[in-house]
Amino acid sequence: MAKNCIKEPEVRQSEAGLADVVACQSDICFIDGDNCRLVYRGYNALDLALNSNFEEVAYLLWYGCLPRITEYKAFLAGFTGSMSLPSNTVMILRMFPKSVTPMEVLRTAVSSLGHWDPDSGNTALDACLRKAQRLTLRMPLLIAAHQRLREGNEPINPIPGQGIAYNFLYTLQGKVPDPKIVEAFDMALILHADHELNASTFAARVTAATMADIYSCVTSAIGALKGPLHGGANMEVMQMIEEIGTPENAEPYILDKLENKVKIPGFGHRVYRCEDPRVTVLRDCAESISELAGEGKNYAITREIERVVLEKTKVYPNVDLYTASLYHAMGIPTELFTPIFAISRVVGWTSHILEQWSNNRLIRPRAEYTGPRDLVYSPIDQRTR
Repeated sequence: MAKNCIKEPEVRQSEAGLADVVACQSDICFIDGDNCRLVYRGYNALDLALNSNFEEVAYLLWYGCLPRITEYKAFLAGFTGSMSLPSNTVMILRMFPKSVTPMEVLRTAVSSLGHWDPDSGNTALDACLRKAQRLTLRMPLLIAAHQRLREGNEPINPIPGQGIAYNFLYTLQGKVPDPKIVEAFDMALILHADHELNASTFAARVTAATMADIYSCVTSAIGALKGPLHGGANMEVMQMIEEIGTPENAEPYILDKLENKVKIPGFGHRVYRCEDPRVTVLRDCAESISELAGEGKNYAITREIERVVLEKTKVYPNVDLYTASLYHAMGIPTELFTPIFAISRVVGWTSHILEQWSNNRLIRPRAEYTGPRDLVYSPIDQRTR
């Protein structure tokens, strides 16, 4: 597994936002920003999205290899005990005011799950893997249950034997989901499962390095994801699509934003110097599901947005551009777009937490001090300011 995060400190000129600073060695995820590749444990993420499923990718990220059939069956059987929420957690969900956002609910509810985990306090690797499995199964149930409660409906139980993508849609919407929608959602989960040291993953590793429990580490990650500069861009894309209204309005709308130096959500990336490879699959998914749902207009608006931005700025779309119209066509409320990110990324977060613990060293970087150094203390009644 992993090498340790953060090497011996080497005093160097700091980069804003630690841009291009290598913080650790990891064998979980590789982003080839120059050649548009995303790799999980050696496998092209696009190949996995098109041929695998989210549960198998979770196994890959946690255990470092794809499972054989007997391993996979045993792995899925281990999920069974987590296919429900603790009753105390459901009681907590009922207590939240209606004004609270789904991300705030997720942050608090995930933290509470640790209180009722049968492996609470057990730091052995097998126990931590069981906790990672429980988090991965229960986070979708948390989000769906809370959404149903805030809409005046009762939570419903998942269907045993069905996958995470299926059961999220089923427990959210209360009906058997279309197989094509399940397949597209499963692809989206795979493509969001990990993305190296993004802000939330790094937050999880920093917390893990203190030897805090896995629930604290994941809660830290959710807190980072809640920030609008990390999660939430696909919500902004959906709001933009709704403001535009028709494909014909897209070009003047975008040109006006560009002229006024307004950032267009769903474009640009700190690592990729080309099109985000995840867009390749999600664009096709958005087209097919939008057509299935009779929402071709939103997809057409998105294509026009992409065309105009590329022509005028040469900035490529990122993973958020097409997930907006895709999730909307699936009937998922816009306020759940960021929590859905967490449903998928918890697999990556927990993989990095386990990797951090495999050869841990406290993450403690240095700051480049830029303030005064020789001020002299004066009594309070003698100060001029």
